[in-house]
Amino acid sequence: MIGINWLRTAARRLLTVFAAAVLVLGLAGCGSGNPELSKSSNKSAEAPTQVQSISEVSPPEAIQQLRQTLEIYQPQVSILEPKPDEVLQDTDISVRLQVKDLPIFKDTNLDLGPHLQVFLDNQPHKAVYDTSQPLEISDLEPGTHTLRVFASRPWEESFKNDGAYAQTTFHIFTKTQDNNPDRTLPQLTYNQPQDTYGAEPIMLDFYLTNAPLHLVAQENSQDEILDWKIRATVNGQSFAIDQWQPIYLKGFKPGKNWVQLELIDERENLVKNAFNNTVRLINYQPQGQDTLSKLVRGELTAAESRGIVDR
Repeated sequence: MIGINWLRTAARRLLTVFAAAVLVLGLAGCGSGNPELSKSSNKSAEAPTQVQSISEVSPPEAIQQLRQTLEIYQPQVSILEPKPDEVLQDTDISVRLQVKDLPIFKDTNLDLGPHLQVFLDNQPHKAVYDTSQPLEISDLEPGTHTLRVFASRPWEESFKNDGAYAQTTFHIFTKTQDNNPDRTLPQLTYNQPQDTYGAEPIMLDFYLTNAPLHLVAQENSQDEILDWKIRATVNGQSFAIDQWQPIYLKGFKPGKNWVQLELIDERENLVKNAFNNTVRLINYQPQGQDTLSKLVRGELTAAESRGIVDR
């Protein structure tokens, strides 16, 4: 009799545990969705009045088609001047650039084309469509500065092949610790979004240097090679990105929006280096009439826009 009662009690306990497990699994299933954008931090929870929700969507169809035309190129970018570690005795400089295996130009009708993105320190980039003339930069502060340059598609997406990126650090009058990244450490360059947009989705893009391959970083949990990911925050909503490729987002509010990109390690710590934590303010004004806005909305086809990738 004692054995029977014990069995009944044990059975009831097992049923209780099983029911609880089913409930937990059910709740977890209800919370699933986009594997990246579901990884929001507490920043979202702290802003209950926020109505807009950022979500990832597919790239616009016309951009996907145009992108294929540029797949044949492996751009090789160089900074000819200033020279690495050069000390200049003027606050105005001439930047000379070179790019091979990519024709850069701006279509006169559509006002877009392949180009170079030039970053001075951590300022928003300048677009260069002609390397035959130097890029003039004036009124630089005394001290250390860094130029970063990479090849870009017409819609601002960076080429990510070997050689598509160049970087040099130089000095105005004297050397300082500012704007002086450690070239041996992982480094993030915030690319997009920036400035004004007239349509959604809006592309988020970045450039990585010296970051280990995920396969290498994950091979041995006991070594000192830490894996990486990007923590992106849009208007307070945070999510993780662990692939080096652009993503397209919707859910921006009309007017001002802020976007922050941070390079973090597998322990959620910021990877310490210059430029690894950057915030930009963008302006979203729906129904923009520029070429990119029309491409994104599908009002221009790839055939109609062929001039921005092939002249």
